[in-house]
Amino acid sequence: MPVEFLGIAATSDGSETTPRTTAAFDRDYTLRLARAHEDHGWDRVLFAYGAGAPDPAPSAAYLAAKVDRLQILLAHRPNVSYPTFAAKTFATLDRISDGRLTVHFITGGSDHEQQREGDFLTKDQRYARTREYIGIVKKAWTSREPFDHEGEHYRFNDFVSDVFPVQEPRPNVSFGGSSPAAYAAGGAEADIYCLWGEPLAATAEQIERVKEAARAAGRTDTPRIQVAFRPIIAPTEELAWEKAHRTVAAIKARRESGGDLVRRGVGGAPQNTGSQRLIEIAEQGERYDRALWTLTAAATGGAGNSNALVGTPETVAAALLDYYDLGADILSARGYDLVGDAIDFGRHVIPIVREEVARRDAAKAAERAAAEAAAKERDRHQLIAVQA
Repeated sequence: MPVEFLGIAATSDGSETTPRTTAAFDRDYTLRLARAHEDHGWDRVLFAYGAGAPDPAPSAAYLAAKVDRLQILLAHRPNVSYPTFAAKTFATLDRISDGRLTVHFITGGSDHEQQREGDFLTKDQRYARTREYIGIVKKAWTSREPFDHEGEHYRFNDFVSDVFPVQEPRPNVSFGGSSPAAYAAGGAEADIYCLWGEPLAATAEQIERVKEAARAAGRTDTPRIQVAFRPIIAPTEELAWEKAHRTVAAIKARRESGGDLVRRGVGGAPQNTGSQRLIEIAEQGERYDRALWTLTAAATGGAGNSNALVGTPETVAAALLDYYDLGADILSARGYDLVGDAIDFGRHVIPIVREEVARRDAAKAAERAAAEAAAKERDRHQLIAVQA
Protein backbone atom coordinates (compact mmCIF):
# COMPACT_ATOMS: atom_id res chain seq x y z
CA MET A 1 0.00 0.00 0.00
CA PRO A 2 1.53 3.37 -0.96
CA VAL A 3 2.14 6.08 1.61
CA GLU A 4 1.79 9.82 0.98
CA PHE A 5 2.82 12.88 2.96
CA LEU A 6 0.79 16.07 3.28
CA GLY A 7 2.30 19.36 4.46
CA ILE A 8 1.03 22.92 4.78
CA ALA A 9 0.91 25.67 2.17
CA ALA A 10 0.90 28.74 4.39
CA THR A 11 0.87 32.19 2.76
CA SER A 12 2.64 33.89 5.70
CA ASP A 13 5.28 32.89 8.22
CA GLY A 14 3.32 33.05 11.49
CA SER A 15 2.41 30.04 13.60
CA GLU A 16 1.10 29.25 17.07
CA THR A 17 4.58 29.96 18.43
CA THR A 18 5.72 32.93 16.33
CA PRO A 19 4.00 36.16 15.21
CA ARG A 20 4.11 36.63 11.47
CA THR A 21 6.59 39.05 9.94
CA THR A 22 5.14 38.96 6.42
CA ALA A 23 1.92 40.18 4.88
CA ALA A 24 -1.06 37.81 5.16
CA PHE A 25 -0.31 36.78 1.58
CA ASP A 26 3.38 36.92 0.75
CA ARG A 27 4.25 35.51 -2.67
CA ASP A 28 7.90 34.89 -1.88
CA TYR A 29 7.21 33.10 1.39
CA THR A 30 4.39 31.02 -0.12
CA LEU A 31 6.70 29.81 -2.88
CA ARG A 32 9.65 29.29 -0.52
CA LEU A 33 7.57 27.05 1.76
CA ALA A 34 6.16 25.09 -1.17
CA ARG A 35 9.61 24.46 -2.61
CA ALA A 36 10.82 23.32 0.80
CA HIS A 37 8.17 20.63 0.59
CA GLU A 38 8.67 19.77 -3.08
CA ASP A 39 12.44 19.49 -2.68
CA HIS A 40 12.25 17.25 0.40
CA GLY A 41 9.97 14.40 -0.52
CA TRP A 42 6.47 15.64 0.32
CA ASP A 43 3.58 14.70 -1.96
CA ARG A 44 1.10 17.56 -1.46
CA VAL A 45 0.39 20.64 0.61
CA LEU A 46 -2.83 21.98 2.10
CA PHE A 47 -4.17 25.45 1.46
CA ALA A 48 -6.35 25.94 4.55
CA TYR A 49 -9.41 28.17 4.84
CA GLY A 50 -10.26 30.80 7.43
CA ALA A 51 -12.67 33.71 7.53
CA GLY A 52 -10.69 36.83 6.70
CA ALA A 53 -7.65 34.85 5.55
CA PRO A 54 -6.29 35.04 1.99
CA ASP A 55 -8.47 33.19 -0.51
CA PRO A 56 -6.90 29.74 -0.94
CA ALA A 57 -8.09 29.23 -4.54
CA PRO A 58 -6.01 31.97 -6.23
CA SER A 59 -3.18 31.20 -3.80
CA ALA A 60 -3.26 27.60 -5.05
CA ALA A 61 -3.36 28.77 -8.66
CA TYR A 62 -0.27 30.90 -8.08
CA LEU A 63 1.57 27.98 -6.54
CA ALA A 64 0.48 25.48 -9.17
CA ALA A 65 2.00 27.67 -11.87
CA LYS A 66 5.33 27.87 -10.01
CA VAL A 67 6.05 24.28 -8.95
CA ASP A 68 6.16 21.19 -11.13
CA ARG A 69 5.42 18.13 -8.98
CA LEU A 70 3.80 19.16 -5.69
CA GLN A 71 0.11 18.32 -5.46
CA ILE A 72 -2.45 20.65 -3.89
CA LEU A 73 -5.17 20.02 -1.33
CA LEU A 74 -7.55 22.97 -1.47
CA ALA A 75 -9.83 23.63 1.51
CA HIS A 76 -13.27 24.98 0.67
CA ARG A 77 -16.31 25.95 2.72
CA PRO A 78 -19.66 25.49 0.96
CA ASN A 79 -21.11 28.67 2.47
CA VAL A 80 -18.79 30.95 0.49
CA SER A 81 -19.91 30.18 -3.08
CA TYR A 82 -22.58 28.43 -5.14
CA PRO A 83 -21.64 24.82 -6.00
CA THR A 84 -21.77 25.30 -9.79
CA PHE A 85 -19.39 28.25 -9.52
CA ALA A 86 -17.10 26.29 -7.20
CA ALA A 87 -17.05 23.32 -9.58
CA LYS A 88 -15.78 25.58 -12.39
CA THR A 89 -13.16 27.09 -10.10
CA PHE A 90 -11.90 23.65 -9.10
CA ALA A 91 -11.90 22.38 -12.68
CA THR A 92 -9.91 25.42 -13.79
CA LEU A 93 -7.40 24.86 -10.96
CA ASP A 94 -7.05 21.23 -11.99
CA ARG A 95 -6.27 22.46 -15.51
CA ILE A 96 -3.70 24.98 -14.23
CA SER A 97 -2.03 22.32 -12.10
CA ASP A 98 -2.25 19.63 -14.82
CA GLY A 99 -4.26 17.29 -12.62
CA ARG A 100 -2.68 17.90 -9.22
CA LEU A 101 -5.79 19.09 -7.31
CA THR A 102 -7.74 17.48 -4.46
CA VAL A 103 -10.58 19.44 -2.82
CA HIS A 104 -11.11 19.32 0.95
CA PHE A 105 -14.66 20.29 1.88
CA ILE A 106 -15.07 21.95 5.29
CA THR A 107 -18.49 21.95 6.89
CA GLY A 108 -17.45 24.26 9.72
CA GLY A 109 -17.30 23.36 13.40
CA SER A 110 -17.67 26.82 14.93
CA ASP A 111 -20.88 28.85 14.67
CA HIS A 112 -18.88 32.02 15.35
CA GLU A 113 -16.41 31.35 12.55
CA GLN A 114 -19.20 30.50 10.10
CA GLN A 115 -21.21 33.58 11.02
CA ARG A 116 -18.23 35.78 10.23
CA GLU A 117 -19.10 35.15 6.58
CA GLY A 118 -22.86 35.13 6.86
CA ASP A 119 -23.54 31.44 7.53
CA PHE A 120 -26.20 31.02 10.23
CA LEU A 121 -27.18 27.39 9.65
CA THR A 122 -26.94 24.92 12.51
CA LYS A 123 -24.18 22.33 12.50
CA ASP A 124 -26.47 19.50 11.32
CA GLN A 125 -27.89 21.76 8.61
CA ARG A 126 -24.35 22.55 7.48
CA TYR A 127 -23.52 18.86 7.13
CA ALA A 128 -26.65 18.28 5.05
CA ARG A 129 -25.71 21.24 2.87
CA THR A 130 -22.14 19.98 2.43
CA ARG A 131 -23.32 16.57 1.34
CA GLU A 132 -25.67 18.10 -1.23
CA TYR A 133 -22.94 20.52 -2.35
CA ILE A 134 -20.39 17.76 -2.96
CA GLY A 135 -22.88 15.79 -5.00
CA ILE A 136 -23.52 18.81 -7.24
CA VAL A 137 -19.81 19.50 -7.69
CA LYS A 138 -19.12 15.89 -8.65
CA LYS A 139 -21.91 15.95 -11.23
CA ALA A 140 -20.74 19.29 -12.65
CA TRP A 141 -17.24 17.83 -13.03
CA THR A 142 -18.46 14.80 -14.98
CA SER A 143 -21.70 15.71 -16.77
CA ARG A 144 -21.36 16.78 -20.40
CA GLU A 145 -25.09 17.33 -20.66
CA PRO A 146 -27.13 20.09 -18.97
CA PHE A 147 -28.84 19.04 -15.73
CA ASP A 148 -31.32 20.44 -13.23
CA HIS A 149 -31.15 20.24 -9.47
CA GLU A 150 -33.74 20.84 -6.77
CA GLY A 151 -32.58 20.02 -3.26
CA GLU A 152 -32.87 21.23 0.29
CA HIS A 153 -30.27 23.97 -0.14
CA TYR A 154 -29.74 24.48 -3.88
CA ARG A 155 -31.92 24.80 -6.95
CA PHE A 156 -30.95 25.50 -10.56
CA ASN A 157 -31.90 24.55 -14.12
CA ASP A 158 -30.01 23.54 -17.26
CA PHE A 159 -26.46 23.87 -15.95
CA VAL A 160 -23.50 22.48 -17.83
CA SER A 161 -19.90 23.52 -17.46
CA ASP A 162 -17.53 24.28 -20.30
CA VAL A 163 -14.42 23.51 -18.23
CA PHE A 164 -13.65 20.02 -16.96
CA PRO A 165 -10.86 18.66 -14.78
CA VAL A 166 -7.78 16.98 -16.21
CA GLN A 167 -8.25 14.06 -13.82
CA GLU A 168 -10.58 11.27 -14.92
CA PRO A 169 -13.28 10.86 -13.93
CA ARG A 170 -12.75 13.77 -11.49
CA PRO A 171 -10.45 15.10 -8.74
CA ASN A 172 -10.60 13.41 -5.36
CA VAL A 173 -12.83 14.75 -2.59
CA SER A 174 -11.42 15.05 0.92
CA PHE A 175 -13.51 15.42 4.07
CA GLY A 176 -13.08 15.40 7.84
CA GLY A 177 -14.89 15.42 11.15
CA SER A 178 -15.54 13.33 14.24
CA SER A 179 -19.29 13.65 14.79
CA PRO A 180 -21.96 11.16 13.64
CA ALA A 181 -23.10 13.68 11.01
CA ALA A 182 -19.52 13.97 9.75
CA TYR A 183 -19.05 10.22 9.49
CA ALA A 184 -22.34 9.92 7.58
CA ALA A 185 -21.53 12.68 5.08
CA GLY A 186 -17.88 11.78 4.60
CA GLY A 187 -18.53 8.06 4.56
CA ALA A 188 -20.96 8.63 1.70
CA GLU A 189 -19.05 11.18 -0.39
CA ALA A 190 -15.33 11.26 0.46
CA ASP A 191 -12.47 9.66 -1.39
CA ILE A 192 -10.20 10.64 1.52
CA TYR A 193 -11.33 10.90 5.14
CA CYS A 194 -9.19 13.13 7.36
CA LEU A 195 -8.63 12.56 11.07
CA TRP A 196 -6.63 14.51 13.64
CA GLY A 197 -3.95 12.56 15.46
CA GLU A 198 -5.37 10.67 18.43
CA PRO A 199 -4.15 7.60 20.34
CA LEU A 200 -3.99 4.46 18.25
CA ALA A 201 -7.03 2.83 19.84
CA ALA A 202 -9.20 5.91 19.32
CA THR A 203 -7.99 6.26 15.73
CA ALA A 204 -8.84 2.63 15.01
CA GLU A 205 -12.35 3.24 16.35
CA GLN A 206 -12.77 6.29 14.11
CA ILE A 207 -11.57 4.40 11.04
CA GLU A 208 -14.17 1.73 11.73
CA ARG A 209 -16.87 4.41 12.05
CA VAL A 210 -15.90 5.75 8.63
CA LYS A 211 -16.06 2.26 7.12
CA GLU A 212 -19.46 1.64 8.70
CA ALA A 213 -20.77 4.93 7.29
CA ALA A 214 -19.49 4.03 3.82
CA ARG A 215 -21.25 0.67 3.99
CA ALA A 216 -24.44 2.31 5.24
CA ALA A 217 -24.32 4.64 2.22
CA GLY A 218 -24.22 1.64 -0.08
CA ARG A 219 -20.58 1.95 -1.07
CA THR A 220 -18.52 -1.09 -1.98
CA ASP A 221 -15.28 0.82 -1.36
CA THR A 222 -14.14 2.90 1.62
CA PRO A 223 -12.35 6.25 1.79
CA ARG A 224 -8.61 6.37 2.16
CA ILE A 225 -7.62 7.54 5.65
CA GLN A 226 -5.47 10.57 6.40
CA VAL A 227 -4.21 11.31 9.91
CA ALA A 228 -2.54 14.57 11.00
CA PHE A 229 0.10 15.46 13.59
CA ARG A 230 2.48 18.21 14.72
CA PRO A 231 5.88 16.46 14.80
CA ILE A 232 8.62 17.75 17.10
CA ILE A 233 11.93 16.07 16.28
CA ALA A 234 15.54 16.39 17.44
CA PRO A 235 18.71 14.25 17.26
CA THR A 236 18.11 12.72 20.73
CA GLU A 237 15.02 11.94 22.79
CA GLU A 238 16.16 14.36 25.49
CA LEU A 239 16.59 17.21 23.02
CA ALA A 240 13.24 16.45 21.41
CA TRP A 241 11.40 16.68 24.73
CA GLU A 242 13.23 19.89 25.65
CA LYS A 243 12.12 21.30 22.28
CA ALA A 244 8.56 20.10 22.92
CA HIS A 245 8.31 21.91 26.26
CA ARG A 246 9.78 25.08 24.72
CA THR A 247 7.12 24.83 22.02
CA VAL A 248 4.27 24.64 24.54
CA ALA A 249 5.72 27.57 26.49
CA ALA A 250 5.80 29.61 23.28
CA ILE A 251 2.19 28.67 22.44
CA LYS A 252 1.02 29.75 25.89
CA ALA A 253 2.95 33.01 25.63
CA ARG A 254 1.35 33.74 22.25
CA ARG A 255 -2.12 33.10 23.61
CA GLU A 256 -1.53 35.31 26.61
CA SER A 257 -0.25 38.13 24.42
CA GLY A 258 -3.42 38.10 22.25
CA GLY A 259 -2.87 39.52 18.78
CA ASP A 260 -3.60 37.68 15.57
CA LEU A 261 -3.81 34.27 17.29
CA VAL A 262 -6.80 35.41 19.34
CA ARG A 263 -8.41 37.17 16.37
CA ARG A 264 -8.28 33.90 14.44
CA GLY A 265 -10.17 32.22 17.24
CA VAL A 266 -7.44 29.92 18.60
CA GLY A 267 -8.41 28.88 22.12
CA GLY A 268 -11.73 29.14 23.92
CA ALA A 269 -14.29 26.38 24.33
CA PRO A 270 -14.63 24.57 20.97
CA GLN A 271 -17.98 23.54 19.50
CA ASN A 272 -16.65 20.92 17.09
CA THR A 273 -16.44 17.31 18.19
CA GLY A 274 -12.87 16.86 16.94
CA SER A 275 -11.47 19.58 19.20
CA GLN A 276 -13.58 18.38 22.11
CA ARG A 277 -12.07 14.92 21.64
CA LEU A 278 -8.53 16.37 21.67
CA ILE A 279 -9.22 18.20 24.93
CA GLU A 280 -10.75 15.09 26.53
CA ILE A 281 -7.76 12.99 25.47
CA ALA A 282 -5.37 15.60 26.90
CA GLU A 283 -7.26 15.61 30.21
CA GLN A 284 -6.85 11.85 30.41
CA GLY A 285 -3.09 11.91 29.89
CA GLU A 286 -0.07 13.65 28.37
CA ARG A 287 1.57 10.74 26.56
CA TYR A 288 0.16 7.86 24.55
CA ASP A 289 1.63 4.99 22.58
CA ARG A 290 5.15 5.56 21.22
CA ALA A 291 5.30 9.32 20.88
CA LEU A 292 1.88 11.02 20.97
CA TRP A 293 1.93 14.09 23.23
CA THR A 294 -1.20 16.08 24.04
CA LEU A 295 0.13 19.24 25.73
CA THR A 296 0.35 21.06 22.40
CA ALA A 297 -3.37 20.41 21.87
CA ALA A 298 -4.19 21.43 25.45
CA ALA A 299 -2.22 24.66 25.06
CA THR A 300 -4.28 25.70 22.02
CA GLY A 301 -7.62 24.61 23.46
CA GLY A 302 -7.82 21.73 21.00
CA ALA A 303 -7.49 24.02 17.99
CA GLY A 304 -7.26 22.07 14.76
CA ASN A 305 -4.53 19.55 14.15
CA SER A 306 -2.58 20.05 17.37
CA ASN A 307 -1.45 16.75 18.94
CA ALA A 308 2.30 16.24 18.63
CA LEU A 309 4.58 13.31 17.92
CA VAL A 310 7.79 13.85 19.90
CA GLY A 311 11.15 12.13 19.60
CA THR A 312 14.04 11.36 17.30
CA PRO A 313 13.31 10.92 13.60
CA GLU A 314 13.41 7.17 14.15
CA THR A 315 10.87 7.33 16.99
CA VAL A 316 8.50 9.60 15.08
CA ALA A 317 8.80 7.46 11.94
CA ALA A 318 7.98 4.33 13.96
CA ALA A 319 4.96 6.09 15.44
CA LEU A 320 3.73 7.10 11.99
CA LEU A 321 4.13 3.51 10.81
CA ASP A 322 1.87 2.42 13.68
CA TYR A 323 -0.89 4.57 12.16
CA TYR A 324 -0.04 3.28 8.70
CA ASP A 325 -0.60 -0.22 10.05
CA LEU A 326 -4.11 0.85 11.11
CA GLY A 327 -4.85 1.82 7.51
CA ALA A 328 -3.85 5.50 7.39
CA ASP A 329 -1.87 5.78 4.16
CA ILE A 330 -1.83 9.60 4.01
CA LEU A 331 0.26 11.12 6.81
CA SER A 332 -0.17 14.83 7.45
CA ALA A 333 2.52 16.72 9.36
CA ARG A 334 3.13 20.38 10.13
CA GLY A 335 5.75 21.91 12.38
CA TYR A 336 5.89 25.29 14.09
CA ASP A 337 8.86 26.72 12.18
CA LEU A 338 7.09 26.00 8.91
CA VAL A 339 10.00 26.06 6.46
CA GLY A 340 12.67 24.64 8.76
CA ASP A 341 10.46 21.88 10.11
CA ALA A 342 9.26 20.91 6.62
CA ILE A 343 12.89 20.50 5.54
CA ASP A 344 13.92 18.56 8.66
CA PHE A 345 10.92 16.23 8.50
CA GLY A 346 11.48 15.68 4.80
CA ARG A 347 15.16 14.92 5.27
CA HIS A 348 15.01 12.77 8.38
CA VAL A 349 11.55 11.20 8.79
CA ILE A 350 9.97 10.72 5.35
CA PRO A 351 12.83 8.53 4.00
CA ILE A 352 12.59 6.18 7.00
CA VAL A 353 8.86 5.71 6.56
CA ARG A 354 9.06 5.26 2.79
CA GLU A 355 11.90 2.73 3.05
CA GLU A 356 10.04 0.67 5.65
CA VAL A 357 6.82 0.73 3.63
CA ALA A 358 8.76 -0.35 0.54
CA ARG A 359 10.44 -3.14 2.53
CA ARG A 360 7.06 -4.37 3.78
CA ASP A 361 5.55 -4.21 0.31
CA ALA A 362 8.46 -6.20 -1.11
CA ALA A 363 8.13 -8.81 1.65
CA LYS A 364 4.39 -9.15 1.01
CA ALA A 365 5.01 -9.46 -2.73
CA ALA A 366 7.59 -12.19 -2.07
CA GLU A 367 5.13 -14.01 0.21
CA ARG A 368 2.43 -13.87 -2.47
CA ALA A 369 4.86 -15.13 -5.12
CA ALA A 370 5.97 -17.97 -2.86
CA ALA A 371 2.35 -18.92 -2.11
CA GLU A 372 1.49 -18.90 -5.82
CA ALA A 373 4.54 -21.03 -6.61
CA ALA A 374 3.62 -23.48 -3.84
CA ALA A 375 0.05 -23.69 -5.16
CA LYS A 376 1.30 -24.41 -8.67
CA GLU A 377 3.63 -27.09 -7.32
CA ARG A 378 0.75 -28.74 -5.42
CA ASP A 379 -1.36 -28.68 -8.58
CA ARG A 380 1.50 -30.27 -10.52
CA HIS A 381 1.91 -33.07 -7.99
CA GLN A 382 -1.85 -33.67 -7.91
CA LEU A 383 -1.91 -33.92 -11.71
CA ILE A 384 0.99 -36.40 -11.65
CA ALA A 385 -0.82 -38.47 -9.01
CA VAL A 386 -4.01 -38.53 -11.08
CA GLN A 387 -2.14 -39.54 -14.24
CA ALA A 388 -0.30 -42.29 -12.35
